[in-house]
Amino acid sequence: MSDGKAGAKVDEARLWRRHMDMAELGKTPKGGVRRLALTDLDADARGKLMAWGAERGFKSFIDPIGNFFVRREGTDPSLAPVMSGSHTDTQPSGGRFDGIYGVLAALEALEAIDDAGIGTRRALEAVVWTCEEGGARFPMGTMGSSVFAGTVKLADALELADFDGVTVAEAVERTRARVPAAVDRPLGMKVASFVEAHIEQGPELEARGKTIGVVTAIQGARRFLVEVLGEDGHAGTVTRARRRDAFVAATDITKALYRHFTDPDDVVRFTVGRFTVEPNAPAVIPGRVVFSIDFRHPDEAVLTRLGDAVEGVCQANRGPCEVKAVQTARSQPVPFSGLLPDLIQSAADRLGLSSMPILSGAGHDSIYLAKICPTAMIFVPCEKGISHNEIENATPYDLASGARVLAEVLVELANR
Repeated sequence: MSDGKAGAKVDEARLWRRHMDMAELGKTPKGGVRRLALTDLDADARGKLMAWGAERGFKSFIDPIGNFFVRREGTDPSLAPVMSGSHTDTQPSGGRFDGIYGVLAALEALEAIDDAGIGTRRALEAVVWTCEEGGARFPMGTMGSSVFAGTVKLADALELADFDGVTVAEAVERTRARVPAAVDRPLGMKVASFVEAHIEQGPELEARGKTIGVVTAIQGARRFLVEVLGEDGHAGTVTRARRRDAFVAATDITKALYRHFTDPDDVVRFTVGRFTVEPNAPAVIPGRVVFSIDFRHPDEAVLTRLGDAVEGVCQANRGPCEVKAVQTARSQPVPFSGLLPDLIQSAADRLGLSSMPILSGAGHDSIYLAKICPTAMIFVPCEKGISHNEIENATPYDLASGARVLAEVLVELANR
């Protein structure tokens, strides 16, 4: 069992200062961050990590999808490393802590272990997973971790393009050129275990006065794209009885879907986040509407039951229009149990930090690491639960507390 020396060496001021340094890369007028995946700003974040690691003698590596690793060597190079990290990319109007906290907490944990003079059998690596924020630039989220885990083929990811036609392959090559000192690493390496620290992105920890969230699971999700087809018409001449108004049908469908997903226990998460109307002209009856559905729940049976009914609800409320609902993505709930969550809980208790079990409503790279190695997550509070927002905020104390727990857990794992 760790004796608390690693956690005690976490430097709260250093960790906060590095968050502020990273926040300069893509700083927005409202104090947020716009640092899209595999842009020059995202590459520069990797460069900062490499420079900070090099001051300690840590080596940096990059793989074919742009995942980036800062490595503190262990005493037995034959053993698979223990990894911790998250992502450096943000939403177009993102905050200073989402993703980057997990990366900086991992690096801080490695430095704290170093400052404590603790040797580990396994190497420890702080990792940046490429393009976690799906849709912000490229159409695939958790790209780097899913390719690393073998769930998505490298070639399929590399051929994806952003809105300007820039492919992932081109963007990775540009990123690679901006960190020339990083050593190339192939995909497919073994990982002993993975721990991801993250701001909660929800209000529960703050509301309950807890510092550490021991994550029990990441809820599953299903996403759909619904297309409603009516008929364009003159707004002044077509009578109501003759209209095939796609907007009216789409609003009837969405209202029915909201009723379908109503949950008295407030566990279901249902969102229509994108809604496009065509031809989008003031004097024309809409002939086509496309909208998205984002549905999440921690129980696979509920995901199946409610999600499978989406097509039927759409058809029953389409009126004189045609409708098609297509599922675009599905992820199963990912439970965390056993040794790693237990180690997180034990470390929090030893350090005298208040804690609670918590469910993750958001998706994370840990979904894919859990497919290849024991995985767990540590949450810390964020102000009012606000995230994916320029005013996203967290306190230096809470960030450092999560890093202290992380450092203790990494020592335990790296000496097993």
